[in-house]
Amino acid sequence: MEYVPRERVNILTAVLSIVSLAIVFAAAGGRIPSSTVPIAPDWVLESIPHLNVIISAAAIGTISIGWRAIRRGNVGRHRLAMVTSFVLFAAFLTFYLYRLVATGGPQPFPGPQTIKQFVYYPILAIHIFLAIVCVPLVYYALLLAGAYPIDELYRTNHARVGRIAASLWLISFSLGIVVYVLLHVVY
Repeated sequence: MEYVPRERVNILTAVLSIVSLAIVFAAAGGRIPSSTVPIAPDWVLESIPHLNVIISAAAIGTISIGWRAIRRGNVGRHRLAMVTSFVLFAAFLTFYLYRLVATGGPQPFPGPQTIKQFVYYPILAIHIFLAIVCVPLVYYALLLAGAYPIDELYRTNHARVGRIAASLWLISFSLGIVVYVLLHVVY
């Protein structure tokens, strides 16, 4: 059963990617006023990073399960795991952007300047770069999966793009956890 018109996969990937990244960059750049989101108590805002690290770890698990399932030929389990991974990513991003907008910007690094320059910023930069690159790859893989029946999906770029997206996604989520540890555990 076809859910996404095949001829629209590329344009939908582009539109969804542009809109998603525009929202992220607007929030990160302080272009979305905090008055546009509901006010939450401080304890809610302070708990979001802790919730997001749990979501990140769960996403690492579901991506790994999905990867293993498809290697074993279990398409149903693969599909469920990858859709779950996408839902977890969307939840992570929703919480992250809400906190970013509600608090007026990113959390400053509280550790020493040397660690900030030579450890924190490089890890954060790679994490952010990979997250940005993943957006169109993940949309493309998901849209292909929605546009083709399983027996025809093997003739598309779904597997190739999916492998790249999953690899980068795993690295990005893992580095996100390292950023969390530096911000909330070490310092």
